[in-house]
Amino acid sequence: MTENSERRFEFSHEYDTVEEICKTILNQTAHRPTIGIICGTGLSSLGDIVDDKVCIPYEKIKHFPKSTVQGHAGQFVLGTLKGKSVAMMQGRTHLYEGYTVGQITLPVRVMVHLGIKTLIVTNAAGGLNQSYNVGDIMIVKDHINLAGLTGESPLRGVNDERFGPRFPALSDAYDRSLVKTVLQTAQDLGYKHFVREGVYAAQVGPAFETPAECRFLSMVGADAVGMSTVHEVVIARHAGIKVLGISLITNVAVMGYGENGTAANHMEVLETGKKRSADMQKLVSTVVGKIETEK
Repeated sequence: MTENSERRFEFSHEYDTVEEICKTILNQTAHRPTIGIICGTGLSSLGDIVDDKVCIPYEKIKHFPKSTVQGHAGQFVLGTLKGKSVAMMQGRTHLYEGYTVGQITLPVRVMVHLGIKTLIVTNAAGGLNQSYNVGDIMIVKDHINLAGLTGESPLRGVNDERFGPRFPALSDAYDRSLVKTVLQTAQDLGYKHFVREGVYAAQVGPAFETPAECRFLSMVGADAVGMSTVHEVVIARHAGIKVLGISLITNVAVMGYGENGTAANHMEVLETGKKRSADMQKLVSTVVGKIETEK
């Protein structure tokens, strides 16, 4: 068997490596998290509202991928939020940065091994649904994993049953009870006019989508498009973790030709994240306070 043919049978994550990372983290804090939170582009300020926190830069955690994108703080935060013990990723890594799908999802494996039962994933996304506005918040009810449909999966390779089953179902990828909780919370907070519910599509990036691609994604049922999240959700569901997904609509996708001045750009994404950060903080923290933690 050649070296290349052997590689296809490797694990995406090594159980001993995950245990080693967890020991390193737990030696630095007394927190034992039950809820995990991933902060997307421009949303790292969510970490500002964590109490009694311990911050560990990714470069200080052996095997962790290092974030290279502006708007991603690049540190692991443990602390309390609304009385709940949380583990938070202030910034994530992406396939377009040159990492493997196993590397970008390793932090989720670690959070699961640390003891989380619920994962909240946030991201910045472009609005495909023509009724969406910049600054809207979309609660993810389902996703379209374009890379996954072409074979780029964090579960590809040998399956370690200690992590989860060989063939996990994704028909319930996003927990309906959590979706109902966040929608009710949005109404209670007076956010109903800018909170939506829709389908998130993920492509690899880093180039933004062409008008033809945007029209295609819209036709197949996507309401927003981004470059992250779906692989993290696959890993969480593989481990039986409940997932809540929240997208901040930071730009409106260009659907036709000759639409001057509407091209997406990263600075627009960061600026929208900054403007809506207080609302995102309040929404996420209030929902965290409502989540029943399992012993």
